Amino acid sequence: MNTTLKITRIGNSAGIVLPREVLARLRVGPGDALHLTEAPDGVRLTAHDPDFAATMALAEEIMREDRNILRELAK
Repeated sequence: MNTTLKITRIGNSAGIVLPREVLARLRVGPGDALHLTEAPDGVRLTAHDPDFAATMALAEEIMREDRNILRELAK
């Protein structure tokens, strides 16, 4: 999907309006947060938080390694 967006003035700031198709593809709507990250070819706009994903991956690794301890603590 290639979409050209125009920067518009919103009060004292600038912003872009995302087309309905882009919102549907991202599965977001008014009030949702989007995350802008740097990519090798520019920037990436996503609905998921890359920092949260990395934290969850680390938590899953710890839970996998210590599953017996966690099982005992849950009793």
